[in-house]
Amino acid sequence: MAGKTFVVGLTGGIGSGKTLVSDTFASLGVPVIDADIIARDVVAPGSAGLAAISAHFGENILTADGQLDRTALRERVFTNDDEKQWLNSCLHPLIRSAMQDAIDAASAPYVILAVPLLLENNLQYMVDRIAVVDCPESVQMSRALKRDGSSESVIKSIMAAQYGRENRLKAADDVIDNSGDIAHTRQQVETNHERYTALSAAR
Repeated sequence: MAGKTFVVGLTGGIGSGKTLVSDTFASLGVPVIDADIIARDVVAPGSAGLAAISAHFGENILTADGQLDRTALRERVFTNDDEKQWLNSCLHPLIRSAMQDAIDAASAPYVILAVPLLLENNLQYMVDRIAVVDCPESVQMSRALKRDGSSESVIKSIMAAQYGRENRLKAADDVIDNSGDIAHTRQQVETNHERYTALSAAR
């Protein structure tokens, strides 16, 4: 990527601990652009995204107070590949555009672009470097079960839809090992912070 702001793409599988890592970067004063937050913003009441979704799926895809009914939407697209494809082609350009606007507006030496599906959605072109938050799959599973209250089969299907651990690690420029304690993870973030600050200055 040839943008003026140095961009580090932060990714990792479900339960790997991306939030801890992005929060630590934020505590060091680094702007964090979170794809999950942007994905919610582009379907907020009054948005073009929400208008397109309700026009396509009908008014019953909205809650009583005009918000997107995520559960109803998930049920509509989960088993229907055509509908899932329609939804992705509607929302992905809006999300990418909003992420790029946020990158362009940043004035820090570098920014973190936190995208859970960075590799799956082929968004590598938006970043200068890829940092992967990693831990064994058994740890991912136990963390996700504890956090989400979902069943093991649901977590397994989410993990199966994501890049495998091996592929993620192959794509990584930097790996943040989050299988130990919080202090160990934070220390790695601080080391990478110094590296990214130097890389952005060198460019």
